[in-house]
Amino acid sequence: MENKTFVYVTYIRSTPKAVWEAITNPEFTRQYWGGGENRSTWEAGADWRHIANDEHRTVRIVGEVLESNPPRSLVLSWADPAEPNDKSIIRYEIEAVDELVSLKIVHSEFGPHSTMAGKVAWGWPRVLSSLKSFLETGKGINVWAGTQHRCG
Repeated sequence: MENKTFVYVTYIRSTPKAVWEAITNPEFTRQYWGGGENRSTWEAGADWRHIANDEHRTVRIVGEVLESNPPRSLVLSWADPAEPNDKSIIRYEIEAVDELVSLKIVHSEFGPHSTMAGKVAWGWPRVLSSLKSFLETGKGINVWAGTQHRCG
């Protein structure tokens, strides 16, 4: 999957600050990301983790905060802790558009033999749909509906 770039854009009836909080606040990520939470100080250079909602609090994704510009953009490195050399880059771009927010996700820089590329191609549409539902209605969707756990 060399040179793959995945771009997802959704429009959410919300504010940039609320979208930023939904991405970075573990109390919010649990509501729409299958119970998992994102943890970090969200400052450039800090580590970040996506932690599963299981009895072991399994760390599913690890990385570093590369850029942090609240509430407009966040850039992270992204890897499965079992395959730390299979790194990629995720960029969140948050922009107010009248009464909406445009949330653009650009996930790129996958290595030539990346297994993560397939996982994010499956996972991001579900996670972003759930994020949009959560911010607009107060309830996320079941990101695991209709399948077994396939992504980080």
